[in-house]
Amino acid sequence: MTVASNNVSEAAEAVVPAASRAERFTGYDVEAFEVPGGREENWRFTPMKRLRGLHDGSAVADGEIKVDVDGAPEVRVETVGREDSRLGQAGVPSDRVAAQAYSSFTSATVVTVPKETRASKATVLRLTGPGEGHVAYGHVQVRAEAYAEAAVVLDHVGSGTYADNVEFLLGEGAKLTVVSVQDWADDAVHVSEQHLKLGKDATLRHIVVTLGGDVVRVSPTATFTDKGGDVEMLGLYFADAGQHQEHRLFVDHAVPNCKSNVMYKGALQGEDAHAVWIGDVLIRAAAEGTDTYELNRNLVLTEGARADSVPNLEIETGEIAGAGHASATGRFDDEQLFYLQSRGIEEESARRLVVRGFFHEILMKIDIPEVRERLEAAIETELQAVGG
Repeated sequence: MTVASNNVSEAAEAVVPAASRAERFTGYDVEAFEVPGGREENWRFTPMKRLRGLHDGSAVADGEIKVDVDGAPEVRVETVGREDSRLGQAGVPSDRVAAQAYSSFTSATVVTVPKETRASKATVLRLTGPGEGHVAYGHVQVRAEAYAEAAVVLDHVGSGTYADNVEFLLGEGAKLTVVSVQDWADDAVHVSEQHLKLGKDATLRHIVVTLGGDVVRVSPTATFTDKGGDVEMLGLYFADAGQHQEHRLFVDHAVPNCKSNVMYKGALQGEDAHAVWIGDVLIRAAAEGTDTYELNRNLVLTEGARADSVPNLEIETGEIAGAGHASATGRFDDEQLFYLQSRGIEEESARRLVVRGFFHEILMKIDIPEVRERLEAAIETELQAVGG
């Protein structure tokens, strides 16, 4: 099944520690947001000149995103106009790029998992860029109705400049696994804001994998509407020379007895490879019984690469089950290398084994075999460039 829709991508933003980002936006007017200059807290790590005008309105859509769908038979996939009343229910744009994307897309892809339905296989949306030198905007929404269970893969490939908003809405008791893969060509720029909204006792595993592209910025925001919500936000990224990969997360605990667990791991190699991870968790006064933890680890493989990691945790109530965060950036563990080499393994092969082990924990959580195998192969390809 092929769904053609003009654009499909969104814009990213930065995380605001003290307030839900949605509270700052009352409509979809792009002019409600000032043009960012790069000194703002939520843009200070982003190479603004490399965004190709996505942030200031000069990037005019002149292409489209091709959406190819391999869907589970139990799942409904639609192409709808921007007037569809369901769009925007998971969250609203929180910065100018996301607002520009929301105001510019012409059609959206909506994936619906019906109530009390268990999908027999993963639904895969392959999103191909508009082509080198072209710009597209888009919108995707995934709806898991009450007690539904499914897995959805968003596979981004190709060239071009792309900004989008992506929504995930989970009804009561729903279980959804999402894998968002950014495997763009070297010239691509992708800015995406992703909105995660969980109902009562809903469970969401949200996995972001970023491998390709010139500049990729993904900003997931998770919110809870009722008790018992459980979100696991996982990420894996591998930045090569000249690449800028930025992941900005915000988890808004506004209701009692919900859980969130964040774990992102990244590797970097090559001159001017740059990875940015910002993790913000807000536990509001009403969110008693919250259990949350966030973790970021970065492995720098060569000279000239840089990783920025900023975890933030804001707690407005003392009645919580647990809260914490951790962040670390380092090079190869010499002891691990020595141990492997002492077993007769050459240094280059030993380094590759260390990186595979570093990513293993997250890869094993991707319970879609064909996706996991493809990512393992992609990481192996990246590791071919890792020398002594």
